[in-house]
Amino acid sequence: MAYDVARIRGLIPSLGDGWTHFDPQAGMQIPDAVSRTVSTAFRNSTASSSGRHMSSRRSGSMLQAAREAIADLVGGEPAGVVLGSDRAVLLAWLAEALSSRLGLGTGMVLSRLDDEANIAPWLRVASRYGAQVRWAEVDIETCDLPSWQFEELITSTTRLVALTAASSIVGSAPDVRVVADRVHEVGGLMVVDAAGAAPYAHIDMDDLSADILTVNASAWGGPQIGALVFRDPSQLDRIPSMSLDPNARGPERLEVGGHQYALLAGLVTSVDFLASLDDEATGTRREKLITSISSMQDYQDRLFDRLTRQLDNLPGVMVIGRAESRVPTLSFTIPGLPAEKVAAHLADRRIATVTTGRGSSRLLDSLGVGEEGGAVSIGLAPYTTRYEIDQLVRELRAMTE
Repeated sequence: MAYDVARIRGLIPSLGDGWTHFDPQAGMQIPDAVSRTVSTAFRNSTASSSGRHMSSRRSGSMLQAAREAIADLVGGEPAGVVLGSDRAVLLAWLAEALSSRLGLGTGMVLSRLDDEANIAPWLRVASRYGAQVRWAEVDIETCDLPSWQFEELITSTTRLVALTAASSIVGSAPDVRVVADRVHEVGGLMVVDAAGAAPYAHIDMDDLSADILTVNASAWGGPQIGALVFRDPSQLDRIPSMSLDPNARGPERLEVGGHQYALLAGLVTSVDFLASLDDEATGTRREKLITSISSMQDYQDRLFDRLTRQLDNLPGVMVIGRAESRVPTLSFTIPGLPAEKVAAHLADRRIATVTTGRGSSRLLDSLGVGEEGGAVSIGLAPYTTRYEIDQLVRELRAMTE
């Protein structure tokens, strides 16, 4: 395997701005190829794919290519890929479409580990139609989400479990397959939010046994496009349509409004970029993705080990959670210093991070972190270097001495 971080950084112009980016949760930096593709597509496509003009045909080709790219990324089928402006928007429409399954006498299981995008839509539906909500809780010491609790949480009336594949805040990656197998025993659906996992891990819907999976292209350096993927595409024609088109079929039934075709073209290029991270990867795009993401994981595992060891040696820094299975994302606090002040200090030194304050994370609020001034979240990216990690640690050491 050949993972050359210098080569990868050279393909992302924004990394020349003098900033160190530990904020992939807010969107990874965009490769030049993605920007150029979007710019070209804006000039050569139209807002509709239904016309007979050549630009309309190009728009239609972009839409199909985007479905195929997402299918390759997650191991699904293009016919099951629903595209929209953001995974939060798509999950909201999905919840509405599935609301008829979630009335009085039924139940759903949600997780404190999840982002609000995979919580709020289900709570709205439950409140409106009377479904009982049960919560899966994290271990307060490790931030693991123990899978054994789902044996009791999932009952014969459970119709849906919504669960993250990896937390974008503390990095914990729960055992989705165990939970999916359990909910399938009672005839329920498994909805997996893979937005926090897709930038870091090889995603396979069959391995996860996810019925519906969601991702956000901005998480890996793509444009602001979200996707829902149905493992069984025929299910799309068995749920109520949310589309404004009464004749909509398949994915179109959950695609409300028009597409930004130029952004879809950029999405395809962003998946191709992921597939090229290892410049020795060969085969189909799916095979290249598996090879490249595996190479990236090996590289990031070494960096993340270095980061966590150094943070452990800083007595004034408290890392939140120590999940056994995780992606290279974490949050930390410095007692006596609000997260906003820590982030501002780092920003003054051109280090970008993400802050999570009171009320913005159910997970951190449940741990009491919100009451203490919030936490600073950081994550690795395909372009993160050892030097940048050492730079971050030096600045944190200066704050705590």
